[in-house]
Amino acid sequence: MRVAALHGAGRVVLEERDAPRPGPGEVLVDVTSVGVCGSDVHYYEHGRIGRFVVDEPLVLGHESAGVIGALGEGVTGLHVGQRVSVEPGVPDRSCPQCLAGRYNLCPDVRFFATPPVDGAFAEQVVVHRAFAHPVPDALSDDAAALLEPLSVGLWACTKGRVGAGSRVLVTGAGPIGLVAVQAALAAGATSVTVSDVNPARLALARSLGATDTVDARSESVLDVPPPEVLLECSGVAPVISEGIRALAPAGRAVLVGMGGDEVPLPLSVVQERELEVTGTFRYANTWPTAIALVAAGRIDLDRLVTGHYPLADAEASLTVGRTDPASVKVMVHPGVS
Repeated sequence: MRVAALHGAGRVVLEERDAPRPGPGEVLVDVTSVGVCGSDVHYYEHGRIGRFVVDEPLVLGHESAGVIGALGEGVTGLHVGQRVSVEPGVPDRSCPQCLAGRYNLCPDVRFFATPPVDGAFAEQVVVHRAFAHPVPDALSDDAAALLEPLSVGLWACTKGRVGAGSRVLVTGAGPIGLVAVQAALAAGATSVTVSDVNPARLALARSLGATDTVDARSESVLDVPPPEVLLECSGVAPVISEGIRALAPAGRAVLVGMGGDEVPLPLSVVQERELEVTGTFRYANTWPTAIALVAAGRIDLDRLVTGHYPLADAEASLTVGRTDPASVKVMVHPGVS
């Protein structure tokens, strides 16, 4: 099979590898769509993210969907030809975090496109059958792949306890911010304000249901009615600080965006208003909800897609976001020549 492998910062090579075979309890997936994530771009540009270093060729891509091509021994409930969305992190399913239901915090999780685990910029991948989620025909291949970033937004809303009547502020209108907007609305939020510096993305946020937008180049989130929940999706230190300062008393700040390892915290504001500040890491048990919301038309993931690339042009897919301000989410299609 063909894969697009990262051979160090700034170098992607299209190469042939032996096709994988599913082991017991696993399925082989013929990949149809893969979303390009900011982490893929970061690996491409820098060759590392924190302690994870690309020191041997790495296949990128962890937002993926496809069609089951083969079943491993003992697999039941799935069949060859079935369309699935791939949940890219397979935990050990036996550690204390997994047994407590927090499998996203499993220390031994094997997550696609995180060294040394290869991802889905490939014609085929193998995954544990429990993490190959069947999807209905109402979902496009792209939407099935983008259930992964939607899961990040759903998990952030869960951590922030977004519910009926919630007032929410989303800082950062990238792909995660835009799915967070839709997830908050689907959870019952009646006020969702979005802040960003990109007018095109703010316009998209409004078209997806945001009730208000803030152009951070000339406006401040401190001037909007205080929200109950902050979904911070930018990872930018000054934006984090200002977002926390914007919260109403007893508000909740969910830090989703990945930025620097350390950011200043307006401690007096947190203490005097009794704010809750929490991190969020990936997701757990979100795929059934994500599938149901998209299938029901409550969330539109196809609206986020702004480009399509064959596997041979995977490197171009990793750079377009830096050159095209209108780019939001680009997709790689390994089965397309």
